[in-house]
Formats: sequence, C-alpha cells, structure tokens
Amino acid sequence: MRTHRTMSHRRRRTAVVAGAAALGLALAACNDSGGDDTGGGSGDGGDGGDGGGGTITLGYIPSWTDGLSTAYLLDQMLTEAGYTVEHEEITEAGVLYEGLAQGDVDIYPSAWPEVTHASYMEDHEGEIDDLGTYYDNAKLTFAVPEYTDIDSIAELPDNVDMFDGTIYGIEPGAGLTQVTEEDVIPTYGLDEAGYTLQTSSTTAMLTELEQATNNEEDILVTLWRPFWANSEYPVKDLEDPEGALGESEGLHFLATAGFADEFPEVAEWVGGIHLDDETYGALEQTVAVDNEDDPAAGAETFLEEHPDAVEPLE
Repeated sequence: MRTHRTMSHRRRRTAVVAGAAALGLALAACNDSGGDDTGGGSGDGGDGGDGGGGTITLGYIPSWTDGLSTAYLLDQMLTEAGYTVEHEEITEAGVLYEGLAQGDVDIYPSAWPEVTHASYMEDHEGEIDDLGTYYDNAKLTFAVPEYTDIDSIAELPDNVDMFDGTIYGIEPGAGLTQVTEEDVIPTYGLDEAGYTLQTSSTTAMLTELEQATNNEEDILVTLWRPFWANSEYPVKDLEDPEGALGESEGLHFLATAGFADEFPEVAEWVGGIHLDDETYGALEQTVAVDNEDDPAAGAETFLEEHPDAVEPLE
C-alpha cells in the first residue's frame, strides 16, 4: 500500500479485492490513518454537502488510469472545499459496482455505463445514480504495433501464427473482456481460427506490450481510448468492420443512490465537469504517467497548469 507525501492531511483506505465474494472483507480494509475507522460510503462523515464537510469515498480500479486520474482530481478539489476524501482501490469491476450499489463507495469517478459496463448497470438498477458525463468519446479497441502488417480484426483469422494465437487481455471481470469474449471473438471466428484470450491484469498486458514493441515483435492486445498507452507505445487500432467492439461512449461519474440528496452541492458540481480530448489527455499524462508514484502530486500539478479546467467547488 503506497502512502503519498501530499496525503498526510487525510485518511486513505485501500481495498485489494480478488472477487465479488470478498467485497465485505475488502471494503472493511485498513484505514491508513491508524485511528478510528468510520467505514466508507455515503453518510459516514455526517455534515452532508452544504458548506463543505463530510466524508466522501471514491472507488476505482487503479490500473484503469481514467478512474485513477479523475479520482485524484476530485480528491484535490473536494479536500480544498473542506471534505474528507477516502480511496477504495478495487481490482474487479463487478466488485466496484457492488460496493457502489451498497453504499460502501460513494462515487465511481470514471464509469463506462452506456456499453462496456451496461450489464453491471442492469444488475443494480435503482441502486446507482448517474451524476453526469465528463468525457464523451471513449472507445474499446483491439490494437497491434504500428509495424505489424495487418489493419483489421477481420484479417486476424488468416494470421494466427503472427500472434501465436494469443490475444493479451486485461482483468477477467472487465467490460472489455466481456465484449471480447461474447462479441468480438465469435463475430470474427477467432476461437475457431485458434486464438485464445489471455486475461490477467492491465499491468500484465502492458508489460507484454512493452516487451514486444521494444523487440519489434508482433502482439495483439485489447485496449481502449482514452488511455495513455496509446501514445506511450507505437500501436494502432485495428479496424472493426462488424462493429463488435461497440460505438463510442461517454465516461460518467456514478454515485450510490441517494448521494445527491446528502451531498447536493457536490453532486451538482461533479455533474458540471466536462473534459475535452486535450484536457483529459493532459490530466491522465500528468497524474498516471508523469507522477505514477505520487498521483496526488500529479493532480495538484495538473490544476496548477490548467486552472480553468474545472470550476472550483465553492
């Protein structure tokens, strides 16, 4: 569990979760302050939203850097407005949505509810509120190195040996993994052609991608946009002529049901945040890449360099 220099003024809890069955244990994880454990979720801080005050818990999967970046952006600004901010780092999307629905997490700061996470939203209908869309051009992708001599997913069945029959994926519970297994693979006959989807984690996939591109080897990975890896590594998106990966969608701020009643000013403020491609790219680069070991410092730097990106919470 990493402790950030700039976070000494607030509590930070980290839950490392292996699966949905571990939710109760995970969300009761240690409180970094070593003092009282107020327990996360809506209402544990008391005051509500008027004039600041109260505790707000942000839940996200840290290897998905859209959520990591926006979590620290919200943290920085909520803390300045007088709120106590806690972080729950979770490893599975299903667990995160369950925690949000149960109120163990107040806000998921970068959800994909329109397409990628639609099944989770259906599972928790009425238990999760949508505070608004902050970015409207997110997209799931299959990607290969720029030097690889194919340009479409439709070409993959005829080039199994080029990739040793392996698709390098991310977490088993990710929406991207579900779309890959249920839509992309059957639509293009990739299983029949001899491909296997290898799932583990985003970090493991990026390690394979880095090694392959450093050695100028062919590799096939599941990716998404926006994501810093698309500019960090020499990759290109494969065309998806059948549309199996879905259309572009928005990234949303989701909250546990009732959050807006308890924190009306925060809910309205969060719902008004909108980032364009350039601003979002700068946020993720500064928080998740340039300040990988201290994302709180990265959020502070971003706001110093982009003071008009987000209106302050009065």
